[in-house]
Amino acid sequence: MVDLSQLNPRQKEAAKYIDGPLLVLAGAGSGKTSVITRKIAYLIDVCGIKPHHIAAVTFTNKAAREMKERVMSLTGKGGARGLTVSTFHNLGLNIIRHELTTSGYKSGFSILDQDDCRGIIRDVMQRDHGDDGDMVELVQNTVSNLKNDLVTPEEAIHQAQSPQEMLIAQTYSVYQRMLKAYNAVDFDDLIMVPTLLFRDHEEVLGRWQKKIRYLLVDEYQDTNTSQYELVKLLVGHRTGLTVVGDDDQSIYAWRGARPENLSLLKKDFPTLKVVKLEQNYRSTGLILNAANKVIDNNSHEFEKKLWSDMGYGDPIRILKCRNDEVEAERIASEIVERRLRYGAGYKDFAVLYRGNHQSRAIEMKLQAFQVPYKLSGGQSFFGRNEIKDVMGYLRLLINPTDDAAFLRIINTPRREIGPSTIEKLSEYAARRGVSMMEATTEVGLEQVLAAKALDRLGRFGHWLETIAKNAVTDDPVAAIKEMLSDIDYEGHLAQNSATPAQAERRMKNVWFLVDSISKMIENGEELGDEVTIEDAVGKLILRDMLEQQEQEDETDQVQLMTLHASKGLEFPHVYIMGMEEELMPHRNSIEADTIEEERRLMYVGITRAKRTLSLTYAGKRRQYGETQNTTHSRFLDELPPDDIEWEGKTELSAEQQQQRGQETLSSLRNMLGDL
Repeated sequence: MVDLSQLNPRQKEAAKYIDGPLLVLAGAGSGKTSVITRKIAYLIDVCGIKPHHIAAVTFTNKAAREMKERVMSLTGKGGARGLTVSTFHNLGLNIIRHELTTSGYKSGFSILDQDDCRGIIRDVMQRDHGDDGDMVELVQNTVSNLKNDLVTPEEAIHQAQSPQEMLIAQTYSVYQRMLKAYNAVDFDDLIMVPTLLFRDHEEVLGRWQKKIRYLLVDEYQDTNTSQYELVKLLVGHRTGLTVVGDDDQSIYAWRGARPENLSLLKKDFPTLKVVKLEQNYRSTGLILNAANKVIDNNSHEFEKKLWSDMGYGDPIRILKCRNDEVEAERIASEIVERRLRYGAGYKDFAVLYRGNHQSRAIEMKLQAFQVPYKLSGGQSFFGRNEIKDVMGYLRLLINPTDDAAFLRIINTPRREIGPSTIEKLSEYAARRGVSMMEATTEVGLEQVLAAKALDRLGRFGHWLETIAKNAVTDDPVAAIKEMLSDIDYEGHLAQNSATPAQAERRMKNVWFLVDSISKMIENGEELGDEVTIEDAVGKLILRDMLEQQEQEDETDQVQLMTLHASKGLEFPHVYIMGMEEELMPHRNSIEADTIEEERRLMYVGITRAKRTLSLTYAGKRRQYGETQNTTHSRFLDELPPDDIEWEGKTELSAEQQQQRGQETLSSLRNMLGDL
């Protein structure tokens, strides 16, 4: 039997309540994961609901994996067999796979990434509207928002009220037709397609309502319109729903999240019960008081106050620095000192900031102090467009049936093979039961394509076949270099990079990749093993996967990340840098009057800290090549005055600065002497 004795009274109430729909309003650090996992175990062990009738949904693979592992440890061996714990998008993917006939997709459909989708939109706009690429990003973002709001291409065309809206709607329509022709979906389709299936096909909805009889949803404040509708349809008129969320931690409006979905629950589920988790198990009293005071300045549908029995703790420090360089140096030097003072590891320190560009200064200073650090959100080598392009060619060389790779490279660089040609090729390949690459050289293709298109595809297919043959039977590295020369990839980068220097850097990345393949083959020969091109590319793909896994590695490093990326994490000692107007809150939010979301971001940042919190800002900051005076963030004025130490609000004299420096050096010497 599941043990609920470790839960506090409110947590226990939430875990045991099954008489109706439930909203668990879970403040930061209030143990919501314990509630969700124990509730699932309670549903299985006490309520007798079979695991295969329960689904728990969250937003990241890591959260889903951890949740399932904890449930399995609570229910014992085999107790959770059949339980669904997944992200929204994985749930959507499974629904589409089980409903292929009704959804109009064929088995083995592809999921295209953002870059592949952008390429299709770019081609459509160049062909149909003569666009030179300036609007591609706007169109892609707008199409994504339309899908998140469940607006179909037909509805978008009907609703368009300006020439630009009509252009976007028409592009959306052709883009969606292209995806269907490729037997492919994009990321947003993984939610939109199942939701529209449920809305328009009662028999499909009935099947899934019968399968999922109890639904739990984590981070509900991050749901968009389509995700909310998917949940509402799955639950139907039954009461088997528990959602966990915190309106004060809704920081993703820019990607479609709607914190108002928490309020909608009361309207759509009139018998909704609300349980508030306000006891925080992470932070000291002063940190929580600061978070409460800041977020009180936002309007609220639900009121809550975080509290802790962990004592008051150290005062929150606000550090004014002369300029941004001094700010970075102050943080880096303090981390060195405080690590020794607290007997902490580097991994116990986190430096948070509003935008990725702010990391450069602190990186340089940490390097100067020889402090190891991990930059979260930095781009993987294999995530770079030029590497994805070349890897697409390499994947196709060793596997001609890789349609996703074919779609990525067929017009990279451009070969004047238009969307309608690819659409007809895809349909022909599907009828013949072959890959798109294999179809390019089939004689029967002449029945569906015009002579010019047929010639271009045929030449491409035969050319790549020759390269593949050379790579297998002759020198693979020479074949790859010949391939890059034939397509003039260097010229392609020169045309599609912002500056010649950027094009050169990108081409260096490509040569690094080629050199890696060469070294793999040479090392194999030295060891007496034959390493083929297939082996080398396979190892590179595996290396990419391992690199992604290593992003979760917990070595002893200072953590650098944006405030957005810090959500869900916690650290003993936190610095939030750049606390200035137009940085935090961001200039865009000031102009758009969306300060409340920035304040929620501030709340998230404050509640990452367990023991100490330091907020820094620069009196002068260098931006766009000019040094500008700054104004400290309005959020600093919202902190409780009695709980903070504001250093530098009044300038220290030269003697005071010198004295403080000597005290710091003396403190360091004493601590080092004790080691």
